[in-house]
Amino acid sequence: MTSVAGLAPWLGGALLLSGVVAGAARRREIMVRWCAWAVGVPVVTAAFWWGRPGIAVLALVVAVVVVLEFGAMTRLPRIDRAVLAAAVTGLVVAAAWMPEQVWRVGAVGALVLAAVAMTAGRAEDGLGRLATGLLGLVWLGVLAVLAPLGTLGLALFAAVSIADVVAYVAGRRLGGPRLSRLSPAKRWSGTLCGAAAGLAVLALLSAWSWPAAVAVAVGGPAGDLLESLVKRGAKVKDSGQWLAGAGGLLDRVDSLMGALAVFVVLR
Repeated sequence: MTSVAGLAPWLGGALLLSGVVAGAARRREIMVRWCAWAVGVPVVTAAFWWGRPGIAVLALVVAVVVVLEFGAMTRLPRIDRAVLAAAVTGLVVAAAWMPEQVWRVGAVGALVLAAVAMTAGRAEDGLGRLATGLLGLVWLGVLAVLAPLGTLGLALFAAVSIADVVAYVAGRRLGGPRLSRLSPAKRWSGTLCGAAAGLAVLALLSAWSWPAAVAVAVGGPAGDLLESLVKRGAKVKDSGQWLAGAGGLLDRVDSLMGALAVFVVLR
C-alpha cells in the first residue's frame, strides 16, 4: 500500500484531470461539484498525512455534520439527534484509540436511542424514531473505521470520488436503462463506467484487493442509493444546502460510507 506521501501526487493529478473533464462538460453543476472537491481533497489529504489523530479528527467533524444533516432531513427530535451524535462520536473515538470497546459503545448507543424512543414524545412516533435512530447509528457510524484503515481509507475515498464523477458524466452521455427507481438520473452505463474508473484508481494507488474492489464497485453505488432511499422517504432533494450547488456533506460522502461498510464486512 502506497504511503500518503506517495498518494498525494496521484490525488493532485486526478483532481487536475477531473477539472479538465468538468470544464469540457461545460455544465455549471459539475464545475461547482469539482470546486467543492478542489477544497476538500487537500484538507482530507492533510488529515491523513497527520496520521491516526488527524484521521480521527476529520472523521469526528464529518460524523457530527452528517448526523445533524441526517437528523434534520428525517425530522428526528433534538434529543434523538444529540444521542445519535454522541453515539457516533463515541464509535469514532473508540475505533481510533480503544478498538476493543467499539461493540460496547455501539450497544450502549443503541440502548440509549431505544430508551429515548420509549420514554419521550408521542407513542405513535416511537417505532419510527427508533428505526431512524438505529439506521443512523449503523449507517453513519461506519465512518469510525477510517482511523483504523489509515492510508487505505484515503485510497477508498479517492476511488469512490472519481467513480462518482465518472458515473455522473458517463450516465448523462451514454444514457440507457435506469439503475433504480430510487434515483432516476442514475444509469447502468454510468455505474459500470464509474466502477471501472474506481477500480483503475485502486490499481494505480497499489490499493487493489478483492474486498476493496467490491467495496468501490458495489458498495459505493449502494451507499448512494441508500441515501436516495432516505431522501425519498423524507421528501427532500438534498441532505443540506450549505455546500453551494452540491447539497450537504452527506450527499458527498454517502458512497464512501457504503464502500466502507462493504469493505469491513468482507474483510
